[in-house]
Amino acid sequence: MAKTIVKNQGREHEVFSQYLKEKDLKLTAQRELILETFLGHLGHISAEALYQKAREKQPHVGFATVYRTLKHMTQCGLARELDFGDGRIQYESDFNRQHHDHMICTHCGTYIEFLNPQIEELQEQVSRKHGFKITSHRMQLYGLCRKCQKSLK
Repeated sequence: MAKTIVKNQGREHEVFSQYLKEKDLKLTAQRELILETFLGHLGHISAEALYQKAREKQPHVGFATVYRTLKHMTQCGLARELDFGDGRIQYESDFNRQHHDHMICTHCGTYIEFLNPQIEELQEQVSRKHGFKITSHRMQLYGLCRKCQKSLK
């Protein structure tokens, strides 16, 4: 079961409200509920799982509203869309969060988040060498986790 956390969500609300205002959209009660539910979730979450969690609090929330709200949150930098190759898009909080990469088990779907300063520095070196300015990147390594390696022997 996923853990939930309570954190200072004030700045995220400001960012989202400003984004919606710039797009001539309203911060509806449903959008606010979806934002709060998303921000209160620790880890990755699919649109379907977020929809279920939001419906527990407000049964008349529609899936299309959840999906569109996730797209808005992604576009304004509050959420990051992740594709782990299993056919389902996952989302994670991306606001004021330290960059990290993922290792994904192709057998069981487990993922491991990691940050390696040496890899980050190598990327910077390669980009400088080629006169390239990195504005963002995403690294996902696919393979077998320790548990699946043992079970497949």
